[in-house]
Amino acid sequence: MKLADISEMELADPFRPSSIAFAKLHGNGNDFILVDEMRQELVPEAAKRRFAARCCHRNFGIGADGVLFLVDGSRADIGMRLFQPDGSEAEMCGNGIRCLAKYAWETGYVGQSFDVETLAGVIPVNVREMDSSFWAKVDMGEPKFDRPSIPACGTGEFIMEQLDDMQVSAVNTGVPHAVIFVEDMEFAIEDIAPLIRHSSVFPEGANVNFVKPGKPFEVRTFERGVEKETLSCGTGAVASASVAHKLGLVGD
Repeated sequence: MKLADISEMELADPFRPSSIAFAKLHGNGNDFILVDEMRQELVPEAAKRRFAARCCHRNFGIGADGVLFLVDGSRADIGMRLFQPDGSEAEMCGNGIRCLAKYAWETGYVGQSFDVETLAGVIPVNVREMDSSFWAKVDMGEPKFDRPSIPACGTGEFIMEQLDDMQVSAVNTGVPHAVIFVEDMEFAIEDIAPLIRHSSVFPEGANVNFVKPGKPFEVRTFERGVEKETLSCGTGAVASASVAHKLGLVGD
């Protein structure tokens, strides 16, 4: 996980010329722009969605999978808000919270153990440096398989259901995830994943993970809100492992 030097970006508004300091970080290639609002709001609430959409653009913006806002927590030491390239706000992000934790720790906002308030709840985090590497341990909570918690239409758990000619399982690991086990990972994910991501079964949409069992498991994730495959997805990795365990494909 890398932390770039804090930079500044200009807001393209000729009537309100201003600049905003930001940091660029990534967790295993899942990259984010971080805006520090611990002391004051830098991007007005009404502008956050448009700000994220513009800044995340790979050609005409800075380029990122999302914008993290580090804020003061009302129920925890710090808070995290994540706005995605389509302007939507996500409840939780595994790699995002690791990046936020690194920045907050290096800037002295937190110690080695702290809580982060997210839309998915309060998340305990522990950090440390070992052998010149930064480590963050995130308590992702219990995976939720019941349909109301995912959310998904119907009743009971969503395990190995037939959907668009695919065997799909679903779970909430902070955000909704669909998990599909495959034998071959060479396919056009952008052609297949949207069928599940936009399925009417998922009223709030779903991230879509294609998993090839093995040692190690291989995972490709198409992220809701990013609307494309990302290099890594923390909640997707947890979702894939949780479903694999549920199906008896892996042990504890």
